[in-house]
Amino acid sequence: MNNEIMEALKILEKERGLPMDYMLDRIEKAITTACKNSYGNENAKAVLDEKSGEFKVTLRKTVVENVEQPGTQITLEKARAIDPTVGIGDEVEVSVKTKEFGRIAAQTARNIIRQGIRDGERGQMLQEFQSKRQELVTALVDRVDPRSGAVSLRIGRSEATLPRSEMVGNEQFREGEHIKVYVVDVRDTERGPRAILSRTHPDLVKRLFEMEVPEIYDGTVEIKAVSREAGSRTKLAVMSHNPDVDAVGTCIGARGARVNAIVDELSGEKIDIVEYSDDPKKFIANALSPANVLDVEISEDGSHSCRVTVPDGQLSLAIGNKGQNARLAVKLTGWKIDIKPESGFYGENPLEHQEKPAEDQTAENE
Repeated sequence: MNNEIMEALKILEKERGLPMDYMLDRIEKAITTACKNSYGNENAKAVLDEKSGEFKVTLRKTVVENVEQPGTQITLEKARAIDPTVGIGDEVEVSVKTKEFGRIAAQTARNIIRQGIRDGERGQMLQEFQSKRQELVTALVDRVDPRSGAVSLRIGRSEATLPRSEMVGNEQFREGEHIKVYVVDVRDTERGPRAILSRTHPDLVKRLFEMEVPEIYDGTVEIKAVSREAGSRTKLAVMSHNPDVDAVGTCIGARGARVNAIVDELSGEKIDIVEYSDDPKKFIANALSPANVLDVEISEDGSHSCRVTVPDGQLSLAIGNKGQNARLAVKLTGWKIDIKPESGFYGENPLEHQEKPAEDQTAENE
């Protein structure tokens, strides 16, 4: 029996990562609890020796002339068979044969041991998830729910779910496939540890660039800001801490190899990489790329807003499809941006003297 227990604990440690010392402690406490309940003796103790596999249970009993409570008392004659020096009123430790445990005591011990296993697995899972919090991880697709589209993933020994709402566009995954996900947060719920996963979070792009670009990983190039509309477009602001290193060119890579690898990972999502600057005017102008900016006027009222002038023919390019370029620039810089054409007339053709309403050409950071 003892050998079976030790073998089972070794398997638990190897396959589930539950330390043997932890499980030995849980078993000892379980058996101790069972003894207390079964014999009505609070001075019960159970010890399972890891090396020998020997399992011992003892009850501390009081020596009396007449036993009225067998669970806590022992006669002088029996007590002196254990320790010849004891007398009436002394206490002695009495060994209990495990086969004498009743059905209820055994069941109690079994339940506590099972709970110990569940608690240990929960603790291991929580620890594993927490070590990956706000990091990019590679997960194995276990199952795809045909109705909701949610994907069940395996991350190390733990399981988690990537909901359809956190996937990019209409991307589809197959069972057995490895995918990259961002661990947004970890929560310890009543149903166990839960990892909040995403492929739409802006920091997913940031982590992908850290993996793909060694200069970012070693700190030569720094990502200062990211704004993203997942599945469509991302803007990334970078700066170099080495004057000999071009931050934008480094992130793009030779013939676009580095950025293209990330675009492929994001199912074709467009990525604009711009240079960050501590000068708000320069940073705002760069953020509106690919449009050329002629002038940036910073509001003096402290409202963190500005007016940007672009060539007449690039107004729609600066604003972008459905305002996307301007909207991403606002999120990237943190500035309210009012875009106007050089001629002062809204419309690509300066002959069309029809002024565009201010709200249609202003992008605000929501």
